[in-house]
Amino acid sequence: MIVHSLSGPSGTGKSTSAIQFAHEHGIEAIIDDGILVVNGEKKAGTSAKFEKNTITAVRRAIFHDEEHRNEVAEAIQEHDIQSLLIIGTSDKMTKQIANQLNLGGIDHFHYIEDVRSMREIQLAKFVRGTQGKHVMPIPYKQVEQNFFKRFIQRGFEIISKNRVKLGETTIVQPDFHQETVEISKNVYMQLLKRTVEQVELISKVDVLNFSMKQYYPIVDLVVYLKAPINYDVADKMRGVQKLICDEFNIHFEFEPIIKISIKGVL
Repeated sequence: MIVHSLSGPSGTGKSTSAIQFAHEHGIEAIIDDGILVVNGEKKAGTSAKFEKNTITAVRRAIFHDEEHRNEVAEAIQEHDIQSLLIIGTSDKMTKQIANQLNLGGIDHFHYIEDVRSMREIQLAKFVRGTQGKHVMPIPYKQVEQNFFKRFIQRGFEIISKNRVKLGETTIVQPDFHQETVEISKNVYMQLLKRTVEQVELISKVDVLNFSMKQYYPIVDLVVYLKAPINYDVADKMRGVQKLICDEFNIHFEFEPIIKISIKGVL
């Protein structure tokens, strides 16, 4: 068996990227938080996200329980898996999981920085820190909903470049995740308004909006420019985008997608 490791800090989007990453590298199965996923569906194990506290969650993720460990090891043999991706917070953790499941050494080490952009990582950490949302790389129908007292919803479908469905994700808020911070949409809007008011080239703002679409923050900005126009408009608008990104990085540690439309000149 060829064993791969994908590691990175908690909340950086490893589970979100796992199905697509496995497909691109020709990997048959995934070990993530105590479950075995084959072809986008859970085949064995119990997720660490079902646990009530962080200590038991870690133990579940590293297969500390013998019965759990044997169930997953037997399923790997039963499905005759030839390539496997182990997800963890560090190389030490993925090596420990490989050892627990008697998989031998890890052949290839990968890191979240190689898979996701810094913008995606920052946003994933923000969502985890403020909303406490965790991703499971399995369909909604396979999640035992009675384990969760709080938030659970469908995630999104993972589609390959040639439009083939590879799998689905489910969004949950585990009981052990207590630290959440609620930020009103008005906070983002006020920061946007204050930032745009600093731009001397803009004479009027027609539309100013902030939204979260599939956990991607999007800023829509429709403006009128001041006359005369004696400069490179596209270059100046890229400067406005950078100014907004810088402000969001300072206050929220993520960058939104910024769409600017110029409606006219006053």
